[in-house]
Amino acid sequence: MGNNNSRIVIYQLLPRLFTNTNKHCVRNGSIEENGCGKLNHITSRVLNSIKNLGITHIWYTGVIEHAEKTTYTQFGIIPDNPHIVKGNAGSPYAIKDYYDIDPDIAVDVTRRINEFCNLVKRTHRAGMKVIIDFVPNHVARQYHSDAKPDNITDLGADDNVNIAFSPDNNFYYIPGKTFAPSINLGVGEDAYSEYPAKVTGNDCFMPNPCAHDWYETIKLNYGIDYLNYSSHFSPIPQTWNKMLHILLYWAEKGVDGFRCDMAHMVPVQFWNWAIANVKKKYPHIIFIAELYDISIYHRYIYDAGFDFLYDKVNLYDTLRAIQCHNLSATSLSTCWKRVDGIGTHMLNFLENHDEQRIASPQYLGNPSAAIPAIVVSSTFNTGPFMIYAGQELGEPATDAEGYSGLDGRTSIFDYWSIPTLRRWYNKGACDNVNLKPEEIQLRNFYTTLLNALNNYPALAYGGFYDLTYVNYENQHFNPKRQFAYFRHTQQEIMLIAVNFDNIDVDIEINIPAHALNHIGLQPNNYRFLDILSGNIGTIILSPQSPAKVSVKAQNAIILLLS
Repeated sequence: MGNNNSRIVIYQLLPRLFTNTNKHCVRNGSIEENGCGKLNHITSRVLNSIKNLGITHIWYTGVIEHAEKTTYTQFGIIPDNPHIVKGNAGSPYAIKDYYDIDPDIAVDVTRRINEFCNLVKRTHRAGMKVIIDFVPNHVARQYHSDAKPDNITDLGADDNVNIAFSPDNNFYYIPGKTFAPSINLGVGEDAYSEYPAKVTGNDCFMPNPCAHDWYETIKLNYGIDYLNYSSHFSPIPQTWNKMLHILLYWAEKGVDGFRCDMAHMVPVQFWNWAIANVKKKYPHIIFIAELYDISIYHRYIYDAGFDFLYDKVNLYDTLRAIQCHNLSATSLSTCWKRVDGIGTHMLNFLENHDEQRIASPQYLGNPSAAIPAIVVSSTFNTGPFMIYAGQELGEPATDAEGYSGLDGRTSIFDYWSIPTLRRWYNKGACDNVNLKPEEIQLRNFYTTLLNALNNYPALAYGGFYDLTYVNYENQHFNPKRQFAYFRHTQQEIMLIAVNFDNIDVDIEINIPAHALNHIGLQPNNYRFLDILSGNIGTIILSPQSPAKVSVKAQNAIILLLS
C-alpha cells in the first residue's frame, strides 16, 4: 500500500501532563508542589509504545510558550501578571511568545528549543510525524517575544493605540477605555492595568469581559474593520506577514503539521494566502482547522486550503447524542450525507482537551461502552482519526485539579498528573505492570482497531456503503440502536455492524442487490474474520436472505470477508 493511501491516526498529548509522575498532586498546586512533565521524558521507548498503538502523528499540545504563573526571570523571561492567567500553569492557548518553547516542559530551560527539536527528531525516528498548535486568533494579554529573530518586531509594538482599527495595527483597541473585566485585577504594584483596553480574544469588543470570556487573551487584527465589517487585505496586512513568518519558523524546525485553533475566527483570505505560501516551501505540511460550523466546511477546504477539519458538530455530536440521549442511530446516515464528497477531509474523534472524557461520570462513565462509537468514528470515512492521551486506558478525569474543577475533562490550566497515564508510563518503562486488567483490555482494543486503519485497504482508503435505508422496516434489526455498513476496495470487503444497545443482539441485516453490485460481490456464502475479536465463521450475503450476525452489548464487529 502506497504512502499516499495511508490514514492519519493522531495521538494528542500535553507534555506538561503526559510524563508527570507525581502521585500526590494538590488542588491549585504550584509547579514545585505538583511537578510537570518534560519533553526529554518522552523518550524513544515512550514513542515506540505510542507508535505501536497504530499512531502515525503526535499532536504535542501546549509546547509554545504561553502565559503562566511560574516565573522564569532568571532566564530573561518577563513574568506574567498572575491576575490574567487562568490556573497556575496557564492556558496553552494564551501564547506569550510564538517563537519559543514553554519553559515548564524543559529540563534545561536555556536549551528548551533544542529539547523540542530533539523530540521532533525522536518522533521522526520512531516513524511518526509531529503536529503542533498554531493559535492565530489571539495571544496572551502581555505578549512579548524574547526569542524572536532580530529582524522581527513584536506584535503590537508599532500599533497606533489611539484608534480602534487600522490595517497596520496587530491588535484592536477600545480608545478612551480602561480594561476592566469582571475578575480581580489586583491592587497596588501587583495590579494588572491596560489602557486603552484591547479587544478580547473571543470577539468581546467591550472593555469589561466577564469571567467566562477569554479575558486572558487579546484578538489579532487580520485587516477586518469590525466597526463596519470592511476588509483591508491589500496591501497585505502586517499581521499576515508576521503570522506567516511564525509558521515558516516552526516548519523549519521539522514540524509536519499545524492544528489551527479556532480557524473560523480568522479570515479565509489569510488562510488561502498563508497555507499556499507554507506549502510552496514545505509541501508535506498538513493544516487542520478547528471549526464548529458545518455551513463553512466547504469554504475552509476549497477556499482557505485546509487539508482537514474537525468534524465536531456533525459526527461527534451525533455519536454522543446516540450514546447519551437515545438519539436514533439512523442519524448517522445524515452525518455522511452532510459531508458527502469531503469526507476524506474530516478529522474524527471522541476525545480531545476540550471535550469530556468518555469514562467520566459526565459522559458514559464506562470507557468500553463507547466501543460502537469509536468504531464508527474511526471507520466512517478515510480522514484522520484522533485519540487523546489516556483515552486508550479509560481515563475518567475524576480529579478537581484547580482552575479546572470536577468537569469530566483533563485540565489544561493546572499542574497535574493523569492517574492512568502515570501508571502506564511507570517512570518511563511504558509497560502494563501497574494497569488494571480492564485497562490492558481497553488498550489492546485500541491497538487492534488503530492498527487496522492502515493495515487494511478497505479501512485505509476504501469506499463506504450505508445499509440503513434497507433496514428501516426490518423486524430483526433495530435501526435506532444498530448501524451497519460496508467498507470496500476492489480487493477487500468488510461488513461492519455496531450495537449501541446495552443488551447482546442477534441481528439480520438486509443486503440489497445494489449493494452487492456496487461493492463487487456475488450472492454467496462467505468466510469471515472479525478483526476486533479474532473470531472466524461464515455468513450468507444475498438479496434473498439477510446476513445473520451477533453483536455484543455496546460493541461492534468488523468482518473481513473472503
